[in-house]
Amino acid sequence: MKYQILNSPAVPNMPWQECKKENLDIPVWRYEQNPIINRNPVKGVARIFNSAVVPYEGKFIGVFRAERKDGIPFIYFGRSEDGIKWDFDEDRIEFVDENGESFMPSYAYDPRLVKIDDTYYAIWCQDAYGASIGMAKTTDFKTWTRLENPFLPFNRNAVIFPRKINDKYMLLSRPSDSGHTPFGDIYISESPDLTYWGKHRHVMGKTELWWESVKIGAGAAPIETSEGWLLFYHGVTGTCNGFVYSIGGAILDKDCPSKVKYRCSTFLLTPEEWYEERGFVPNVCFPCATIHDSETGRIAIYYGCADSYVSLAFTTVDQIVDYIKEHSIVRESDIEEGRR
Repeated sequence: MKYQILNSPAVPNMPWQECKKENLDIPVWRYEQNPIINRNPVKGVARIFNSAVVPYEGKFIGVFRAERKDGIPFIYFGRSEDGIKWDFDEDRIEFVDENGESFMPSYAYDPRLVKIDDTYYAIWCQDAYGASIGMAKTTDFKTWTRLENPFLPFNRNAVIFPRKINDKYMLLSRPSDSGHTPFGDIYISESPDLTYWGKHRHVMGKTELWWESVKIGAGAAPIETSEGWLLFYHGVTGTCNGFVYSIGGAILDKDCPSKVKYRCSTFLLTPEEWYEERGFVPNVCFPCATIHDSETGRIAIYYGCADSYVSLAFTTVDQIVDYIKEHSIVRESDIEEGRR
């Protein structure tokens, strides 16, 4: 490999399908059997989408945004042998506080999941008297201990880095308003203990490019590579028929990730297939997780489609890093530290 995936285990059984298209303009290709999670996947749940998975004990587990048939989203737990076919618990995840008492959000959606040392952390969007961020931890996937909310409203799209940087936890988020906000940039914050967050820095914002001209938000947990932190994010544009969500890519500085080294000027995936264009919320490709193999450099991207399905796309670290660098446009607000 030209570039290395760092501080990540080998996952030889990760989902993978070779690209069968010649002269691929963008080095990201869809799984031919998409979507991998269809409507009505479990009793009482109408749709699962915008969800996150990780490898675990030679198999795969995940936290899933489940839009229940009463219209209220909660987070459900799922297991898979191959990362493609999933079995879900029939009941939502029950969160408790540090004392073991029930500590449930009124609703929860768009979870991410990351392992730091020996602990797994889920982070999601919720209500805390306004759109905000929730967080929980587990070591056994039986007891989920919910932590205090990291930020005040209004904030969304929170993603934790998979290791500490300069001995601090790092978190990407998108401050916004409480509605389906028509604006938003990505910021980074740090914490010594996952309770007190500060040193907030601007990472990058929307641009004049059509596909990310309204707002952006962090997607999957960043992948540490020899070139920097590889970030898949979503970019949003407005049309006469509503928002369109596409997937973009950037590479952040390894030691100071508020600085953007490279930022791809083209989208990596945009709604084109029926399951991306047609659904409860049409025209959405929303990345929330990756599985990557440090031995081969393969990367599988899990993304939500039209707020109705979960699908897979594939790339390799060499192909995607080269493509981002070749098509990079960075602006002053990208490359600066982000402190004003």
